[in-house]
Amino acid sequence: MSSGLSNSRSFGDRVILALVIALSIVMLAPALWVIALSFKDNAELMANPNSVFHPPYIIQNYINIVGTSAVFRWILNSLIVSIGLTVGTLVLSSLAGYGFARLNFPGRDILFVVVLFGLAVPEQAVLVARHQIFSILKFHNTYQGIILPGLSSAFGVFLMTQYFRAIPKELDEAAMLDNASRFRVFWKVLLPLTLPAQATLGIFTFLGAWNDYFWPLISATKKEMFTLTVGMASTQTNFAQSEGIGYLMAQAVFAGAPIFIVYLFFQKYIVTAVSGAAVR
Repeated sequence: MSSGLSNSRSFGDRVILALVIALSIVMLAPALWVIALSFKDNAELMANPNSVFHPPYIIQNYINIVGTSAVFRWILNSLIVSIGLTVGTLVLSSLAGYGFARLNFPGRDILFVVVLFGLAVPEQAVLVARHQIFSILKFHNTYQGIILPGLSSAFGVFLMTQYFRAIPKELDEAAMLDNASRFRVFWKVLLPLTLPAQATLGIFTFLGAWNDYFWPLISATKKEMFTLTVGMASTQTNFAQSEGIGYLMAQAVFAGAPIFIVYLFFQKYIVTAVSGAAVR
């Protein structure tokens, strides 16, 4: 009986493993296809699209990208924007989440509902008003002009509020009995307990900021202020989709490589954060 049950489990495990491998191949196929195209000559791809399956492979497409004098400035801009937006979002969302979860003030519930409405408002709906405000403030073509709109993270406030609410209030009361100020309770007692939520929010914010194209395209009109996504797009010709496929794919790989490197170094923390977000 036990032998039959064991064989049944073993067969089931093999089926699940086979399905996981098959799904992994399906998910990896587009990325591998893009990488393979990035190492092919554009003229050769135009003459024979199937040439991607056999040599020769070249690195000229990547040399052309690096040869763009502003590309490293674009990478620096993306790093500054992504890190600044991530740090700012974590600070503001943590403070706002603590306020909504622990403080009683007039209009708190109504204000929280207003914040939640922000989840339903698309960015395009406020684009014109935002553009006019930033034009008056002369924030376009500056780092603060690209970073500030993303700091109003309704999702971040909601996530941190729910996480703070899940922490027992007895911890606050015990700390206050020891004459700890409210800020000290927040900084020393509660904030360290929210590190899983902050890791989740920080990862999603950084990835979103790095891949963002819409607002940087509008706010940054000077070449030296382009982020990597906008800068890479600006180097494409009108016929890039048909005449420069290899170069286009090399741009995609080049833009995604920093995120892949970050993942290699912080894989453990990213998996933990994402699984924690899924559980919650």
